[in-house]
Amino acid sequence: MKRFNINKISWDELDELRRPTPETTDFDRVVAGAVSRRGFLSGLVAFGSGAAVMGSGMLRGSTALAQGASRFAFTPIAAQTDFTIHVPEGYEWKTVASWGDPLFSDAPAFDPQTGTTVEGQARAFGENTDGMELFSIDGREVIAVNHEYANLDINLPQNDEGAPVSADDVRKIQDAQGVAVFEVAEGENGWEIVIDSPYNRRITHNTPMRIAGPAAGHDLLKTEADPTGTEALGTFNNCGAGRTPWGTYLTCEENFNGYFGSTDAAFERPEGFDRYGIELESGYDYEMFDARFDISKTANEPNRAGYVVEIDPADASSTPVKRTALGRFKHENAEVTLAADNRVVVYLGDDERGEFLYRYVSNGTYEEGGDTSTLLDDGQLYVARFHEDGTGEWLALTPEATGMDRAMIHIHTRQAASAVGATTMDRPEWVAVNPAKAEAYCALTNNKNRAVKPNAGGDETPVGGPNPRAENNYGQIVRWRPTGEDHAADGFDWDLYVMAGNPEVHDDAYAGSDNVTPGNMFNSPDGMKFDSQGMLWIQTDGDDSNEGDFAGMGNNQMLCGDPETGEIARFMTGPNGSEVTGATFSTDRKTMFVGIQHPMNFPDPEALPRSSIVAIRRIDGAVIG
Repeated sequence: MKRFNINKISWDELDELRRPTPETTDFDRVVAGAVSRRGFLSGLVAFGSGAAVMGSGMLRGSTALAQGASRFAFTPIAAQTDFTIHVPEGYEWKTVASWGDPLFSDAPAFDPQTGTTVEGQARAFGENTDGMELFSIDGREVIAVNHEYANLDINLPQNDEGAPVSADDVRKIQDAQGVAVFEVAEGENGWEIVIDSPYNRRITHNTPMRIAGPAAGHDLLKTEADPTGTEALGTFNNCGAGRTPWGTYLTCEENFNGYFGSTDAAFERPEGFDRYGIELESGYDYEMFDARFDISKTANEPNRAGYVVEIDPADASSTPVKRTALGRFKHENAEVTLAADNRVVVYLGDDERGEFLYRYVSNGTYEEGGDTSTLLDDGQLYVARFHEDGTGEWLALTPEATGMDRAMIHIHTRQAASAVGATTMDRPEWVAVNPAKAEAYCALTNNKNRAVKPNAGGDETPVGGPNPRAENNYGQIVRWRPTGEDHAADGFDWDLYVMAGNPEVHDDAYAGSDNVTPGNMFNSPDGMKFDSQGMLWIQTDGDDSNEGDFAGMGNNQMLCGDPETGEIARFMTGPNGSEVTGATFSTDRKTMFVGIQHPMNFPDPEALPRSSIVAIRRIDGAVIG
């Protein structure tokens, strides 16, 4: 079997490799008409919150940004193309933690040329940071952060092309991923890891987990090692994150499919593997050295991945819990809010071209200090349907609606969403809920297959609604407001907050919306985070070639958006080759922690590149923003 090279191909490119675009398409007829002029956006884009006319048919956008004093507490910066970080005048940044930094005093120091050891990696900061949250626990600052995947050529520099050649190599890679929980403190040298803090912990591909919710105990989750179907090892491809009102961390399993393969080339994959992209070859060669990842030997193991995992950062001895009620798919993040009656609402995106946007609503209500053990197990999962007139509704994924029993809905969630006719989306990534009003935003990062081919389940991907551009390489952010200002309501009104694009290259729909200018243009919005003032921080994971359709955009970046006016300003640029992803604030809001994933030449150009968390603060010590 031919192994794909995880160092040379992204997860999105892997999906494309396994499902190549056809030479001809049934959707060709819609492409030319859909993007013939920029004017077609006028009925979809409403930049500022006050610009939209809600609840009375089509949303109508303002043709100009709202006027008034800017709420940005910084001077926007220009695009950059170098290998370091840039922030506005009056701000500064410092690296807090990088791949291989010890969390415990018994972990060896990082070697700039060879990296970490097999024994040390499970006691050190992991690779490829992504979503993160900061928790204040008994007056201490504790960060929980995801380590999404490994760069094999970097993490195994001694091997040709970084491919594992032994069980030790596999174990080292497994321990470089997952989640890190660690205390940080601010001293004379800025923010630093508190070595040996009682809160410090590494959660990896081998950490014991409990499986809870409607899928727990189902036959498809049972293995020889776990005949109950309720105990698993590890969490995989941890991308976005979330936090609950009761102080726990939610880590989200995204591209879990790439970890599984088969040592038997003739093995017939079980039903449902196609929809989730589980093939006979993996990206890490785990199956060659660890039978748990060999689907010809443990065919049910992939069914135990693809969930949201709840972790208690205040108790390093606690067992993480896979919450199957939140569905099984390529989770981006889990944005938690409360309904009007204090039921728990979780918004969830499935990050693959043409997949769906979901919502979970608990049956029980949250009471501070009350029992929260089943709030993420007992509830209803929904999927979104958007209409052209700017309205939409949440479709309940019930046995009656899907023709599937409840457990199967939460194991084959994509198939359930297809069965009810949900809207196929342009890679729904992070969802962010505005703390100042009842509205939510979802980053639709891009979709070159829009109007070109269906998704993995055969659902068509026509141009329209919140996905108005064919062959969309720039992305957009959709916004919705629930009926009655209640996140548990079945209906909502929607508009587009921004259409990313390049006004220097295009003069049609691909130029973007009017709040995108040559001074702030970007592509592929990905991570998002609201601050306490209701400002929306937008991070990008796109093309940083600075050429062709992306000329002038520079490196991936973090921007700040004002939902009230529609304004967007560039705040930070990352090193070339990196994704800017994950953001959280210190308790006093004077420091923002930001993740730098897969940099090429950072933070030390003379050493191996290292994914890192950096701290950004105002030099005058004021609140960030």
